[in-house]
Amino acid sequence: MTIVIAAGGTGGHLYPAVALAREFQRRAPSTKILFVGTTRGVESKVLAHEGFELAMITAKPVMGKGLLDVMRGVFSVPIGMWQSLELLKRRQADLVIGVGGYTSPTMLVAAALKGIARVILEPNAYPGLANKVVAPFAQRIFLAFESAGTFFDQRKVRVVGTPIRQDFLVQPDNNASTKQDGQHLLIFGGSQGARAINSAVLEGLPLLSQRFRGLTITHQTGEGDYERVSETYRTLGIHAKIVPFLYDMPAVLRAADLVVARAGAMTIAELTACGKAAILIPLPTAIYDHQMKNARAMEAAGGAIVFPQADLTGVKLSEMIHAVLSDPQRLRTMQRKSVEMRRIDAGEVIVGECYTLMGVTHDINQSTRATGG
Repeated sequence: MTIVIAAGGTGGHLYPAVALAREFQRRAPSTKILFVGTTRGVESKVLAHEGFELAMITAKPVMGKGLLDVMRGVFSVPIGMWQSLELLKRRQADLVIGVGGYTSPTMLVAAALKGIARVILEPNAYPGLANKVVAPFAQRIFLAFESAGTFFDQRKVRVVGTPIRQDFLVQPDNNASTKQDGQHLLIFGGSQGARAINSAVLEGLPLLSQRFRGLTITHQTGEGDYERVSETYRTLGIHAKIVPFLYDMPAVLRAADLVVARAGAMTIAELTACGKAAILIPLPTAIYDHQMKNARAMEAAGGAIVFPQADLTGVKLSEMIHAVLSDPQRLRTMQRKSVEMRRIDAGEVIVGECYTLMGVTHDINQSTRATGG
């Protein structure tokens, strides 16, 4: 069996797809997985680390760009479509999964033209343009948030949550008495970092270090801001683990007491899987403001505080961190509310539905075509 997954651009699109790939291979280790992406995103680096094959096709963005970029995006579609059709034929694909991003539309349409089973996964509370455009071609539409369902044909919709890697599904232990060290703060701005968050943290570091002598920090900066952030920590004499990118997010997240982060769908899913309290600073330029909608959903559940970037300063951020970490009852309540949001069976449900769609029966020992093949 060959599964083709069109996902990339950012970790928010890529990591749910990786989780699905792992679940397919957990059920049937002989399953072949091929990711399809572009040279623009993080997929080449992440998928090499995860051990999955990546094929490249031509695809360019059309949203949030100038007229020239829109034209380039439109003209790239025929090329990408031809590449998609050839790839599906060459690899004899049994299923195509679109997870948004630049490559998803052409791969889904190509699958429809060839009669290949096809589904999409929408991890955000407000669907992206790519998934809304290709939804008529999909046979199933898997959603992380029920609120996204109003944009799609309800006969196709399944609200399942966001698939996450099995490493995140260790039962969270937020009991302070089991921790050997002091409190730990995790800061990250998504797979590409966030300069605005980095700057606010650096501005507030002196105040934060005065108030929390035993506080330890892990700070993911993004590739482009690593040197600046590292140098500031060194200048201030503050010891922290500073990295451009976090590959072992499950272990790092489990060690955190409080997280400062963006509000991509994957971030919300991982935070709630680990039962972590969070201060969420949604990316203000996110298309359709979907990060704010994701963040408000977690805030409404009681697991997070939303801090709009327009109000962000180092002093305000430090005061908010202090307000949460210095109040054990508040911290525990937020952690409990966070874990109550988690949905840990999304990957299993999606893979099960995909087997049904392909006409495949599956048991613990083998997967076969329902027709007896």
